Parts: sequence; structure tokens; C-alpha cells
Amino acid sequence: MTEQWNPVGNVGIISAFNFPNAVYGWNASLSLMCGNSVIWKGAETSSLVSIATNKIVTDVLRQNGFNSVATLCQGTGAVVGEKLIQDPRLPLVSFTGSTKTGRHVAREVAGRFGRSILELGGNNCSIVMPDADMDLAFKGSVFAAVGTAGQRCTSLRRLLVHDSHFDKFAARMAAAYKTVTIGDPLDPDTLMGPLHSKAQVQSFASCIEEAKKQGGRVLTGGEVLDTLPGNYVQPTIIEIDAHAPIVQ
Repeated sequence: MTEQWNPVGNVGIISAFNFPNAVYGWNASLSLMCGNSVIWKGAETSSLVSIATNKIVTDVLRQNGFNSVATLCQGTGAVVGEKLIQDPRLPLVSFTGSTKTGRHVAREVAGRFGRSILELGGNNCSIVMPDADMDLAFKGSVFAAVGTAGQRCTSLRRLLVHDSHFDKFAARMAAAYKTVTIGDPLDPDTLMGPLHSKAQVQSFASCIEEAKKQGGRVLTGGEVLDTLPGNYVQPTIIEIDAHAPIVQ
């Protein structure tokens, strides 16, 4: 077997807030190993992480005789990202973020015959069948849904449980959610930290209301926590018909 690395030249990397360091690392490492240079645009709400990371990378590269092969172009709004996806000098653009923006990136890059790598938001589902290990399914579901306050592309958003286990499983999930310690993510006793921004809190609240309009019933949670300084909400479980538009 033979593995052949074919550099494309310059690679653009646009990363999201939730893994502001790791996503850049995954992309840049592969790109540089294959002989490309990279230009990175990090999320505007995690700019300091991008600047600090790029400084470390730049210092290491310079110590080894390289200069300007890993560049940061940070900014606010969509200006920098738009420049990157439209620039023909970047034959490959890697984007991590929302599905809506990902569609736009794919169209713009393909329009100039470039290539894109997209890691976008999901609507992930776990299916619990009658023969499942219920303890494992329960623990996995709680962690997947509540971990990092649901702010990653692999977070659990939907849970389909067989009729024979539904009532007990739902009750167990609801009970577990009520024990989740919410607060400062730097506190070792905290299990769930805040949402990223006020906009995310508003999105959370509007989704709860929309689910109710579509026949959903809140089993636990559903409230914004104004008692804590920051963007905190309750982890929430809603029982709703599988065919409801918000589930789809």
C-alpha cells in the first residue's frame, strides 16, 4: 500500500467558538504535514484563544526556520470569512460552524471550483431498543446531551425510546437532569456551565416555546436561570411526537 500526500498550496481554516483551539490544530497539522501553508480565521468570540495559539505555533515554526506558513487573520463579523471563501488563492477551505453558514461556504467555494471541508451542526439521535443495556444508554444519553451544555456538533438532541421502556427511561432521565450542578465551569463540582452568548439563551427560550406550540410537554427544565450571572439555562427534556417539525 502506498500513501501519497499531494499539497494543494494554501488552505483556509475557519473555526467555531466551541472548540477554538482543537479544530485549528486538527486542520493545520494535516495541512502543514502535507506541505501547505495555512491561513486561519477563528471565531470572533474566542479571539484571544486564536491569537495565543497562533503565537505559540509561530514561535515554534520560527525556531525551526519557517516563517509565514501559518497565518492568523482575525476579525469581527463575516468580513474576513467572506474574503477567505471567495479568494481563488485558497483552493481548499475548511469550515466548522452552523449548517446555514456551511451551505453558503460550500456554494461560494464551489462557485470558483475550490474544495471545502465542512463540519456542521447536527440533529443527533440515539435510539434505545428493547434489548439495549439500559444503564449504558441512560448514562451515555445524559452525558451526550448535557456535556458542554449541548454546545458541540456531536451533542445529543433527540432520543427515541421503544414503547416498552419509554416511561421508565424518561422518568430516569428527568430525575438525573434535576441533579445536574450548574455554575462556573472552572469549579470542579460543576457539571454544566453556561451557554456561549445571550443570543444562544434567546434561541434556547424560543425553541422551548416552539416545541410547546407543536404539542411538546416539558418533563424537566425549560427555564432561563436569571439567578446566576451569565448565560445559564436549565437542561431540558421535552416529550414530543417524533413527526413534529422541530424534531425533524
